Order: sequence, then structure tokens, then C-alpha cells
Amino acid sequence: MMSEEVGMDVQPDEVSIYQTPSQHFDAENPRSESVRKEKVNLESEMEMAAVTEDEVARDISQGLFQDDGDSKDEDDVDSGTCYPESNASGTCLQRARRVGSTIFPDTFQTSHLLYYERFKAYQDYMLGDCKMSEVKAFTVDYLEKEVEPCDWQALWCMGPFDVLLEVVEVEYSEMRAKVEVVLPLRCEARGCQVTEEDIRGMLEATRHTVPLRELHAVYDDSGDFDSTALALEHLRFFYQHIWREWDEEDEDDDFDYFVRYVEPRLRLYYDILESRVPASLVAEYHALVAQCSAKFREFSSLRNGLSGDSSGSDSELGNVSMVEGLRMYEQMEELKRKLRIIENPLLRYVLGHRFNSGQVCSMAKGPRPEGSRRVVHVVSASATVSLLQGLMAEKLAPHYSGDDFEVQLFSDPQLAVAACYEGDVVIVCPGHYSISNPISIPDSILLEGYGLPDEVVIEKGGKGDAFVESTGASVKISNLKFIEHDAIEGILCVRQGKLEMENCVMQCETTGVIVRTSAELLMNMCDLYGAKGAGVEIYPGSVCSLLGNGIHHCKEGVLIKDVADTLDRKPRISMVNNVIHNNEGYGVVLVREDDKPAKMDTHADEADSGSAPAEGDPAAAAATAAAAEEEEEPVEAVSVESDLPEAEIPIIVVEGEEEQEQEEEEEEKEEEKKTQYRGISQRQEEATSIKCDDATSTSADAASSTDAASSTATDARRLRRQISRANQGGSMQADASLPSQDVFVSIQGNQFKRNGQADFGTFLY
Repeated sequence: MMSEEVGMDVQPDEVSIYQTPSQHFDAENPRSESVRKEKVNLESEMEMAAVTEDEVARDISQGLFQDDGDSKDEDDVDSGTCYPESNASGTCLQRARRVGSTIFPDTFQTSHLLYYERFKAYQDYMLGDCKMSEVKAFTVDYLEKEVEPCDWQALWCMGPFDVLLEVVEVEYSEMRAKVEVVLPLRCEARGCQVTEEDIRGMLEATRHTVPLRELHAVYDDSGDFDSTALALEHLRFFYQHIWREWDEEDEDDDFDYFVRYVEPRLRLYYDILESRVPASLVAEYHALVAQCSAKFREFSSLRNGLSGDSSGSDSELGNVSMVEGLRMYEQMEELKRKLRIIENPLLRYVLGHRFNSGQVCSMAKGPRPEGSRRVVHVVSASATVSLLQGLMAEKLAPHYSGDDFEVQLFSDPQLAVAACYEGDVVIVCPGHYSISNPISIPDSILLEGYGLPDEVVIEKGGKGDAFVESTGASVKISNLKFIEHDAIEGILCVRQGKLEMENCVMQCETTGVIVRTSAELLMNMCDLYGAKGAGVEIYPGSVCSLLGNGIHHCKEGVLIKDVADTLDRKPRISMVNNVIHNNEGYGVVLVREDDKPAKMDTHADEADSGSAPAEGDPAAAAATAAAAEEEEEPVEAVSVESDLPEAEIPIIVVEGEEEQEQEEEEEEKEEEKKTQYRGISQRQEEATSIKCDDATSTSADAASSTDAASSTATDARRLRRQISRANQGGSMQADASLPSQDVFVSIQGNQFKRNGQADFGTFLY
């Protein structure tokens, strides 16, 4: 079988982009040119034989697919990277044609690989189940198997120029290639002039070696270099979008690197590529990556300076530098924690509001200029006489007949809203209106449909962050039906201000209504269904009143995001006479942090902080020990298992054991640091005989540095525990006590029917 040739375990029903190209480069099974041509011909015949069933039967009868059991699996033809042609002579990759006239040959098209192709490449071929410390070794081993060792051409693509090179040797351990310039010189410069002497000078400065990930293999239709081109692409993509320079600093080397980092980052990359992540969250993520990179380089520079200067660590300046290094480490860990939350799909959904507060898409116009009349914007796809007569009799004459109003006609509701000032009115006549861009409402206006909601339909096509965004101080929408497609942040997002919805229908596809921090929503007698996420998402610090609504056929009915940090306020929610039914998960879910590990951390931190005075003050040590004994008894007496349902005990016990192990390891590290600091203090005390005047101040500075370092180390330990919990994701569980939470101002008269899990649940992270 082909899998035996390349030394990989490939299931017959799996699609592999490596089976065909890898057979030419297996060093243990070299093949002659005649055998290679025979296999290429057989593959072409197999592809042509798929035209009709009669031809397949005839080919089989003639023995066209018998080649010592090395026939190619038909599933390989379905790979997203293989585009075989009937006249092709072996390659299964497309040609990347350079735009315009160029002096360069074409390269392989490998930059448009699908998610599952990169996923399979990293999981099965490049990284496997390696740990953080084994990434480079596994990558080097992968390159040794897939990349041709010499005699192939490639484009060296730098920022200012591209140049054609010949690879004469590959240094696998360094992931670099020894190259020579192809004569005559082929070079394209952008914004500068580059000569052959300049290229040769650059290569001599690097000893004629360049990084492999900067090379793009020249196209060859023989198929001999398919594996090389794919390996270079996966290496290049890995170091551009997956690998972070601080990954190798991770102290926890027991986790599978692919599961912990590669899979979530790869999924996030394609979610961003497919516009599945809000633009503001994408910008926040890239900003966090840049900040963490800068902080890591600053921290590494300080650490290298301390390790290189042995005398500096004994001085007061060395103490200050060590404390500053701990603070920088704490800041870096906080940035890494935020990045992991965004990279994790589940935590990004439930906790992304910590960083993605949303952006106002348009500025409010405010009131019209003095002396101008208020405008009633009438939207109608086809204005008939009878429609205008009814509209005049039922709407315009009773409410807007004064001299303060004038009427303007529109055929697009989006244009009508965009033309509004503070206090304007938009009346949408019956019809089906299709729009392609979001509707932004920055001013206090009234948007209402003339007729029943099913008669006045606004449908949005195409992708975008949201369908309707409200930021006005007081906005009202009534008697409309909204149909959403591919809106990342929901069918309606209240970013700020107050929005009142009445008698509306919302047919969702992704997420339902979102109430951001400091926003207010009053939803009355509305029908919402079809959301793949929650029907209503309520963020910290918001006010939400749900009265007499139907919320059904969503993943979750109502999702409440509890306080994220000390600066947030709890949301205030009123739920009266709603019918929440036929949702996949829970009717109402509260997202909150699991405070039980936090409580255990608090006891540990108190113990650590209480042990410090015992070194210098026996009386204080005795008092601290007595206090610890008094606190220890109730802690031991209260069992974690006694206050929780029996089904939850195993989870909490495991978490407690992990926390205890982490605390023991961290306490050992803390003791080593304290020993080092005590040694510094002793050396400073010995110096008092020489400089008596400075002894007191030096000792005080050392003590303050020690206290600051201990405090910073404690904070860093707390951050590591939070990161550990974030990596583990979260757990969803039923919670019948949820209505008693203080986030509910009023909750009564609601009906819950046929929800998949339970009426109320809690997501703990």
C-alpha cells in the first residue's frame, strides 16, 4: 500500500495531500526513473478511467491498476490541493502564475490550502503529539523526510526584492538552505535598485544560507517537488500564523502542543479569513499579539542582562531589576491569558466581551438645524394610490399633520435611516426589502412598519459584524420582521443608549439580540428564533427587560454574561411572561467564574504572605502560627464534597488535586527565591561594618525589594492558575437556583417548554 511506502498510517477513507508526492522522496525506497514514469502513466489512466462505469470495468479487466499493490486511492483525487489534468505528467499541485510580464518562472500554488489540509498536515505529519520543547525536533524530522536535499530552484522572496536561487544543500537542523545565484541573475526589486554584487554581498554575509520558509519552490510538472513545495508552505505558515516566540517559555511541558496551541490558532485564522469573528475583536487580537511580542523581547533582554552580569545581581540595582522582571512577567502572562481566551472558540464566545466592547459605526447627527422641520421618511418599494391613501388616513394625518413635519420618499430603508436626524420618523410600507450593508442607528429615531410584521420584511444578505446596530439615546423599532444571514454579532446589537422593540419578528441564522455593556433593551411582544448561538446575549453592566416574548429554536434561549472584572457592574434583568421553548441547550444560562479554586488560591496566598514575618520576628511568627491553626480547623472541617451534588464531586476533587500539586511546585520555587533574597540580605548586613551610615537604608531597600518580589510572584502564581483554568475551557451544568441570583430584578410568569437541557443552567470557567 502507499501508506507503507511513505511510512505513515493513512486510513483508506482519509484524504491525504502527501501520498502522491511523498513516494518520490522516500530515502529508504529509491525508485528508478522507469518505474516512476510507469506509475505516473498508471495514475493518469486511472483518472481518465473515471469517466464512465463501463470504462472502469474494462480497465480493471485489462489490469491497468495492478502495480505490486501500489495503486492510488481514489480519495486522493478529492484533495483540495490536487487538481490533476488528463495531460499532466505527475504533479497534483496547481501552477501559481505570476501576474504581468516577469522574468521569473512560475511557482507552486500552495497558499490556498483548506483548513482540514493544514490541520491534517500538522497533526499527522509535522508535529504529531509533540510537547512544547519538542517542536523544533519534530519539525526538523518532518523536513528531512519531505524536502529534497539539493538540486532544485526556488524564489527567495524578501520584502524589497525577489531573486531566483539554486539550492545546493539543505541544512535541516537549522531549517536553512545553502544556495547559489542562478546566472544570468534574475531579480525584481521594489522601490530600490539591486545589482548582482548586492545579492552576492548579502549571501556572503549569511554564508550563502537563507531560511527555508523564505523560499518558494519553482513549479515542475513532474511531481518530483510537490512534497518539497508543500513542506515549505506548511513551515512558512506555521511560523507566520501559529508559532509564538514565547511558546517555548511555557513552563508546563506536559501538554500536547498541537492540541493546546496549533488547533485553536489554526481555527481562529480560518474563522477570521471567513469573516466569522467581529472586526473589533480581530483588531484587538492583533494588538495583543504585538504587545505581547514587545513585552517578551523586553523581558528577555532584561533577563539576559541579569544572567550575563554576575556582579549586578548582588547589588541594589540587581534587586530592582529582578523585581521589575517579575512585574514584566506578570504583565506578559496577563496578555497571554487574553490571547488564549480569544483563541479558544468556546471562551471567545462567552468571554470575548472583556476585550471586544464594540465600536460605533457612525456618528450621531443630532437635531436638525434651527428652523428646519422634522422629517417623516416613507419607505415603499411601490407606492400605489391606495397605499398612500391608507397611509395618510391611518398614520400621517393623525400623528404628523402639523407644520413641523415634512415627508420624504425612499425605496431603501437603509438610505432612509442614514438620512435621519434626531427625532425623525421612518415608516416602512409593506414589502420585502433586501439590503447588503448593516443598518446603523446613531440618533434617537422611530422606525416602524406600516402593517403586520410578516408583511414588512427587511432581509440582509452577505457577511458583516451585525445587521442592525443601535447607539442612539432613545430608539424605538416596531412592527418589522428582520431576516439575518451571516451576521457575526447578531441580528441586532444595542451597543449603547436605549432601544425599545415592540411586536417584531427576528429570524436569525447566527446570533440573536446582543445587549452590550451600558446599553438598555426593552423587548416587548417579539418573536425570536433560529439563532445558532443564544437568542439574547446580555453583557455585564447592561439593563434588559424581556416582556411577553417568544424565544425558541436557538442554541440557548438567554445567555447572561456575569461580571468580568472589578470594574464591571452586574446586569439588571427583568423577565416577565416570556415563552422560552424548543432550544437546543438551556432556557437561561449564566456565565460566571468558578470561585471555588479562587477561594483555595486565597488561602494559599494568605499562608504565603503570613509566613514572611516568621523569619525576622519570632513574636509575629508565633501569632501568625496561632492564627493559622485557628483558620486551619474550619477549612479541614468543611468538606468540598458535602456542599455539592454527588455528580459534581469528581470534577471538583480533580481540580483540587491539580491545584494542590501546582501549589506545592510553586511553593518550592518560592522558597528558592526567598533563599536567594536572604543571601542578598546577609551580604548587605556584612557590609554594615564598612558603611554604617548606609546600613539602615540598604537593609530597608532590600526588605522592600523582597516584599515586592514576593508579592509580584504571588500575583504571577494567581495568573498561572487562571490561565490553567482558561486552557481547560469550562463546564455547563443545570442550576435550579439561578432565578435567585441578584442579576434578576424581576423574573415571573415565564414558561419553559421542551428545552434540550434544562430551564436554567450555569457555565463555569
